[in-house]
Amino acid sequence: MSIPLRYIMSIGGYILRQHLAGRKRYPLVLMLEPLFRCNLACAGCGKIDYPDHILDKRLSAQDCLTSVDECGAPVVVIAGGEPLLHKELPRIVEGIMARKKFAIVCTNALLLAKKIDQYKPSPYFTWSIHLDGDEEMHDRAVSQKGVYKRAVEAIKLAKSKGFRVTINSTFFQDADPARVADFFDEVKRIGIDGMTVSPGYAYERAPNQAHFLNRARTKELFRGILKRGRGGRDWSFVQSGLFLDFLAGNQTYHCTPWGNPARTVFGWQRPCYLLGEGYAQSFKQLMDETDWDSYGVGNYEKCADCMVHCGFEATAVKDAVARPWKAALVALRGVRTEGDFAPDISLEKQRPAQYVFDKNVATLSELREAEAKERAEKTPTAA
Repeated sequence: MSIPLRYIMSIGGYILRQHLAGRKRYPLVLMLEPLFRCNLACAGCGKIDYPDHILDKRLSAQDCLTSVDECGAPVVVIAGGEPLLHKELPRIVEGIMARKKFAIVCTNALLLAKKIDQYKPSPYFTWSIHLDGDEEMHDRAVSQKGVYKRAVEAIKLAKSKGFRVTINSTFFQDADPARVADFFDEVKRIGIDGMTVSPGYAYERAPNQAHFLNRARTKELFRGILKRGRGGRDWSFVQSGLFLDFLAGNQTYHCTPWGNPARTVFGWQRPCYLLGEGYAQSFKQLMDETDWDSYGVGNYEKCADCMVHCGFEATAVKDAVARPWKAALVALRGVRTEGDFAPDISLEKQRPAQYVFDKNVATLSELREAEAKERAEKTPTAA
């Protein structure tokens, strides 16, 4: 693993303080989406097909920093949409770092060369550049040729200016383990500071539902990838080794949806970054009023195939803190890629899926428009 010591100490200390305070549920990473607008149209994306009046919405810098304070998580991942389209992003990043929190900007890197001089290298700042495989794989995933080459050029540019740069990769149904392993070798030679990986999740609104993995296929895929790199030891991952062990089917984990809470233009998303089943207007309301036990694998049909980092990384991190010897064994020996899978969670008692997302979005949009109209009517006009 290539997680910086500063991250380990900060997050470890934060977790210890939560335990000493007796908190059962607490966030580790704030997933901040200040906009949904993007300059790509990826087949696996559930964000880009909103109508223009929603794609034009933005969280202000003040909204974002208020949410950072409200949540209190030590790490803030800024995603979207494409966050570099947000004119106030430099101010948001500076505000996060001023709070001694880690800011990670997830970008497709198409605008990075144009915008990079608005940012300064810092131990608290990381560019996380989206690459879903080698050139052919990535350009197919983002539905546009030439994007991979531009992303690699942006990585080299950012590294030359002293920035910490990682990549984030999501793999789908058609991923080939040998080819993914070759891709990991390729980006290692470029000189990145680490990688995060995750299986694709079937967003309710995603245009290509056949694109996504089920749990059995996810385990087979990641075993096939990791065994080509000595259980993952040949590559630098900036995520928990126990999460990788989980992806390979060696851990039975329930998700921790409150570990990576999502703040979007609609509010605090219930129950998680991926599943939008309602929105709270404050972080406290999200934590106190969400029926957490009604979600997750074994509880809800929509969650049945999910093994995504934003649900299970926090579980793996908490397990590593509680049982450090487990994490140490994976670090020393690598992820096990042979033998039986760990028992999976039974789906017999899961409740059926409810398709409420579009209704919730429509209701929220109407409410926001009414609030904006009411504010406009109360604002005195100039004589």
